[in-house]
Amino acid sequence: MGKTTKRLSVVSYITWIGLLIAYFMRDRRDAMVRRHLNQALALNLIELAAGIVARFGGAFALIGGAAELAVLVLSLMGICRAVRLSDAPLPIVGSPELIR
Repeated sequence: MGKTTKRLSVVSYITWIGLLIAYFMRDRRDAMVRRHLNQALALNLIELAAGIVARFGGAFALIGGAAELAVLVLSLMGICRAVRLSDAPLPIVGSPELIR
């Protein structure tokens, strides 16, 4: 695991574009990048759902906003763990296997 692993792991948490860049530039055998890609994809899907819920207004806007804030905090935690090359799963998200 080297600099490329760290860079791609960090980039995967930065919006959908970063996720796609990391996905297509990764070494398919690198388990660390795959783990961070899976977590970043799960966070992006949660953020998308939270944005849709927030559009309903009222109490849903509060719930959606809180979920989006939680996704931001979890993304920052993921970036910190990627910089340290930690393979510990993020809270709430866990270890999804969406990307193989």
